[in-house]
Amino acid sequence: MQGPVLIANRGEIACRIAATCRRLGLSTVAVFSDADAGAMHVAAADAAERIGPPSPRESYLSISAIIDAARRSGARMVHPGYGFLSENPDFAGACTDAGLVFIGPPEAAIRAMGGKAAAKAVARRAGVPSAPGYEGEDQAPERLAAEAARIGFPVMIKAVAGGGGRGMRRVEAAEDFAAALAAAQREAAGFGDTRVLVEKLVASARHIEVQVFADAHGNVLHLGERDCTLQRRNQKLVEESPAPGMDAALRAELGRRAVALARAVGYVGAGTVEFVADAAAPLAADRIWFIEMNTRLQVEHPVTEMVAGLDLVEWQLRVAAGEALPLTQAQVRLEGHAIEARLCAEDPARNFLPSPGHLAMLDLPEPGPGLRIDAGVRAGDTLTPFYDPMIAKLIAHAPTRTEALERLAAALDAVRAEGVRLNAGFLARALLSPEMRDGAVDTHFLDRFRLDEAAATHGAA
Repeated sequence: MQGPVLIANRGEIACRIAATCRRLGLSTVAVFSDADAGAMHVAAADAAERIGPPSPRESYLSISAIIDAARRSGARMVHPGYGFLSENPDFAGACTDAGLVFIGPPEAAIRAMGGKAAAKAVARRAGVPSAPGYEGEDQAPERLAAEAARIGFPVMIKAVAGGGGRGMRRVEAAEDFAAALAAAQREAAGFGDTRVLVEKLVASARHIEVQVFADAHGNVLHLGERDCTLQRRNQKLVEESPAPGMDAALRAELGRRAVALARAVGYVGAGTVEFVADAAAPLAADRIWFIEMNTRLQVEHPVTEMVAGLDLVEWQLRVAAGEALPLTQAQVRLEGHAIEARLCAEDPARNFLPSPGHLAMLDLPEPGPGLRIDAGVRAGDTLTPFYDPMIAKLIAHAPTRTEALERLAAALDAVRAEGVRLNAGFLARALLSPEMRDGAVDTHFLDRFRLDEAAATHGAA
């Protein structure tokens, strides 16, 4: 491995990547927009390069600006983090063309899995079951409506190139389809591709994903699964590993499917194969379907690191440098239970509305045995409306799921801030709810929990 490593991202993930590079003796280069000139991730790196004004499109999403920054800094490798350009095949190709090592999968693998429709086609060829749907090239509104009727309502409209919950619309009935399609396509335009697919909606769903890793020597393995069911607006807020209710046989089957998919696409590096499960019944292989693959490191990778005792960023760096995976599948050991909460500057009482502003005070619990804190901001920072409202991740690890839930809830209760609203208290209460303790949740649980709390507060008033 050779530095410097340019970290083409911001916030907590940039700080987290810098920490591993520092431990490995690799120097780092941060990039920053004008809004982030004094940001925590800039201070965490050995050097920093300005890449443009606050707008992501003119800075963190500008391929030319980041390649120019890499050239100026003398960087040898580029780590994209997650979000922004991390799954952009043009960015991976531009790095290669510039003589930089892209710390991620090959450009061809990103292209093959970057579109949800193409990914489902690869899955079918690899023998991995996916949810019924339509992924055709005919995007005429009347054809899409007809396919939705054939599949049977309710359905989900998904932007082919979408992500982060954008470009997705749930449709309960035929009369609602046209408006939902128009809205999904408007959001999809932000990804530069207005194509959508229509998928049978699992009304009560759990979101389960498998962490895969592959090297350039033909070795592919999985590191267990994560349950990412607790979401708001189709974006995850709480993730855990292992998934509640998952036995060893089903874990092995999902791992087999994920590895088969990675092999089918010639994958190299870290990736996540995502599945949807029917939450209305016990977990079973015939009630779990592939939905997409994320060709990058996930926000929730720390829960896998905690149960596996590994540093996945180190694995990324070593694989990108041409090394073989350090373990075989038989050597992977997963111990205990880990659960992560995303601490966001948002107001659950106002439907999770972002809460930008000056962070006058921020008091996070001290990390220690069984508790990890990945932060991207400090007291005194200003949280702008330009970027995601997540400011930190709190991750608890314990021998049992109950202990991990209680440890994380206590850590969230200890968070104190002034100047912005945070979701810490809300998440702490949700973690200790009877439904969460029993593992009896679906992707709409947090919305129901929020409404129940609002009704109780209103009733008490």
